[in-house]
Amino acid sequence: MKENRPNPLLAESSLPFGAPVFDRIEEADYLPAFKEAIDRAKADIDAIVSNPETPTFANTIEALEDAGADLDRTSNIFFNLTEACTSDTMDSIAEEVSPLLTQHSMSILFNEAMFARVKAVWEQRASLKLDTEQAKLLEETWKSFARHGANLPPEGKKRFAEISEELSLSTLKFGQNVLAATNAFTLHLTDESELEGLPGFVRDLAASESATRKEEGWTFTLHQPSYGPFLKFSARRDLREKMWRAYNSKCIGGENDNTALIRKIVALRTEKAQLLGYPTYAAYALEERMAKTQQTVEAFLKRLMEPSLPAARNDVAEIADYAREKGFTGELMPWDFSYWAEKYQKERYDLDDELLKPYFRLDAVQEAVFDLAGRLYGLQFKQRDDLPVYHPDVRVFEVKAESGRMMALLYLDYFPRESKRGGAWMTSFRELSCRGGEEQRPFVSIVTNFTKPTASTPSLLTFGEVTTLLHEFGHGLHGMLAEGRYKSLTGTNVVRDFVELPSQLMENWALEPEWLQTFARHWQTGEVIPQEYIDRIVAARNFLAGYAQVRQLQFGLTDMAWHSVTGAPAEDPIAFEQETLRPTAVLPQVPGIVFSPSFNHIFSGGYAAGYYSYKWAEVLEADAFAFFKEKGIFSREAAERFRCELLSKGGSVDADVLYRNFRGRDPEPDALLRKLGLIKNA
Repeated sequence: MKENRPNPLLAESSLPFGAPVFDRIEEADYLPAFKEAIDRAKADIDAIVSNPETPTFANTIEALEDAGADLDRTSNIFFNLTEACTSDTMDSIAEEVSPLLTQHSMSILFNEAMFARVKAVWEQRASLKLDTEQAKLLEETWKSFARHGANLPPEGKKRFAEISEELSLSTLKFGQNVLAATNAFTLHLTDESELEGLPGFVRDLAASESATRKEEGWTFTLHQPSYGPFLKFSARRDLREKMWRAYNSKCIGGENDNTALIRKIVALRTEKAQLLGYPTYAAYALEERMAKTQQTVEAFLKRLMEPSLPAARNDVAEIADYAREKGFTGELMPWDFSYWAEKYQKERYDLDDELLKPYFRLDAVQEAVFDLAGRLYGLQFKQRDDLPVYHPDVRVFEVKAESGRMMALLYLDYFPRESKRGGAWMTSFRELSCRGGEEQRPFVSIVTNFTKPTASTPSLLTFGEVTTLLHEFGHGLHGMLAEGRYKSLTGTNVVRDFVELPSQLMENWALEPEWLQTFARHWQTGEVIPQEYIDRIVAARNFLAGYAQVRQLQFGLTDMAWHSVTGAPAEDPIAFEQETLRPTAVLPQVPGIVFSPSFNHIFSGGYAAGYYSYKWAEVLEADAFAFFKEKGIFSREAAERFRCELLSKGGSVDADVLYRNFRGRDPEPDALLRKLGLIKNA
């Protein structure tokens, strides 16, 4: 950063809508911005604490909600980019800044004078005549202090702060290790015979990767657009095994080892919960979820597992029988399953990714998703090339309501790169809030890892990637359609097991012929996707549903096992996971290989003791989409009800109340099992 140059992170943007000034931000800006923003945030807190007036909702609770605006802005930009466009420098800054942020957060939560003011307002809540949103903010503010140790004795507070700082660094390091391990492995092939079975789009992507690396031949990586198709299509079993072992042993041993970090993270989380009087971290975390208790989650997972496990074993047996019919000998191993499943699916439904991809050109899918949001919610999208972005691949859109009201900016970042972690996610550069009576609309970001276009082919999506885009766009709608005054209660700031409802609901449209026919055209011929293809997609919707369900439930079981311990796990992480999953294994367990060391969601993301929430939300969405089906999948009546009763409310009302307001009743527990064909319709 040049001398005397204003730090672009520390001032309100002069761009339209206050959009981030990505073109002016340099890596050298971040650390000074964080340090200055923390100082400013501390000054905001000091002003609240030193206020001589009697504590009120406005001068204490609302003031605390608004404190630290510069720190929020800097953090939102920086930490989003450490996921989507990082570097060694950014990672180093994150390691330096994370403990500073934890210390700042703890300094607020352990500020006895601040807690006294919050407590004073809390104790007079019955006489304050607060509206629903204000009452919820007061409740959440009180709980944030109590659940972060404000009532602990001095030694307890000190230890709680130490644990929080250690966890901040440990979880950050876990995610960095996963990304580094993902980038560290490549399978570089120079003999074309080794590409047997791989379709053209997979070869083209690998050739493009080699060209980027200035290598000859074809390079395959552990990023999903490369790894997934390789496992699915490669006829070379030895190479499939090599790729599978590399992917599934990420962060087991070596310089990016996460096994010791797992034990440390679990032990710290357990100690943190027990400091506050909870027996396990799961008990602590679940108190703030729809499920409420560990027993509820365990009963929920068991209820879904009972009919799913025999179905999954039948799925695996069916694929193994098919493989043997085709000449396969030996035991069906994990690196064999997707290969033979793809062949079986193609033969049974005459359906595969290569057949469907030409009909799902990314730009066309994007426009169809935008159109769907227009039909349901009246939203309009206009690309804004005048607004800067953080990478040339990123596009930004202004989102308007039918009335012309500006609702959000939407940033779309589709393609993989070494500086981006794998997977897909939605996040925000700015959340909805109301400061000084002026509404600040959200800046929503959707990040994916779709196949990049080549010199001869546009970006073409698999059907699974179409549903991924719909999923993340559902999260985006939760942000874009948010209403309210307080950023901590708007958009996706809801309990963890509720947050996936809007996203998983949107996936349903991918299986609706009425929507698919509006956009799915062959990118070369312009031919509308044939009805027979749609029929096959719909027929195949529950292909291997038991297997897929058990796989997701296993993630949830593993998460709950890690966070239900009452001390540091006695076994090493590999033995612990394999023992946990042995009763539900449907494919052979491979010695020494487990997924926990690269399980970002629970050890680096926000899903600790919460991975079950994907299935919990699937139950909600299966029940909710039945309402859309009753009214019509493009019904404005259904969409407006979903928007008004659920999407727009964020976390301002308890999630179970929101759902009952929308549906008129509690969700039907068997809705998902019926949808997947795992139990019969009544």
